[in-house]
Amino acid sequence: MTTRRTFSALLTCAALGLGTLAQAQTVFRVTTIPEEAATEQVRKFTPLASYLEKALGLKVEFTPVNDYPAAVEALVNKKVDLVWFGGFTHVQANLRSGGKIVPLAQREEDTKFQSVFIAKTDSGIKTLADMKGKQVSFGSQSSTSGHLMPRSFLLAANLNPEQDFRRIAYSGAHDATIASVVSGKVDAAALDITVWKKFVAENKVDTQAVNVFYTTPGYFNYNWSVHADMPKALQDKVKAALLALDPAKPDQAEILRLNRASRYIATQPENYKGLEAAARSAGLL
Repeated sequence: MTTRRTFSALLTCAALGLGTLAQAQTVFRVTTIPEEAATEQVRKFTPLASYLEKALGLKVEFTPVNDYPAAVEALVNKKVDLVWFGGFTHVQANLRSGGKIVPLAQREEDTKFQSVFIAKTDSGIKTLADMKGKQVSFGSQSSTSGHLMPRSFLLAANLNPEQDFRRIAYSGAHDATIASVVSGKVDAAALDITVWKKFVAENKVDTQAVNVFYTTPGYFNYNWSVHADMPKALQDKVKAALLALDPAKPDQAEILRLNRASRYIATQPENYKGLEAAARSAGLL
């Protein structure tokens, strides 16, 4: 018989359970795209996991993954039950699963999300055109706000990254993107506006030295998604729990703050069609 300790280890391993556990649904498994360091992901989402545990009446396990594709594969292969996706990873998972990924909720902020381009203030980079011939970093290649949409807006401005930039780097996460500009590894970079604002608010970046020179137009972005094979009653219960998070209640307000959300609202598959079209136009699908 599997011991409790071994059972827990299987659930919380970084690979999200390389073996399939044959069991009744007693544990609800959650992960997210690694937009920031694993320690920060755990700090942000553990309170939400505790909240969901009470709302669902199931033990909730939150486990970070190493990269964006791992989050996609985890839900497609039903190794987890709920994933915080960026818009592009949601599109990728939906295509990989043959249309079986269901978006439940998004932050109100995700209806008009934006990316920012940053550079050192003494770099001479003031416009997108000034990036020609420079070293530029995106986040993960699968990131919506750190790659897909910045690339889309660059192409719209007649800038082809592969042709017009001296070098392209992929940092893997938004916090690492900021660090790459601060350290001088690259001249400019693109990232999630909410991560940038968080770093500024927490005095983790000196805006006298590094700051935003371009902010993109808005677009739909992140959501909480489940697999369509999840029982509809459970889907509805998860969605209701997310939508019920109340900023007027201190403990729930803290969950929303950690998730950089004013509140969660319902979303729908049609909201991500524009991202799929942008990805195809940019040659990323």
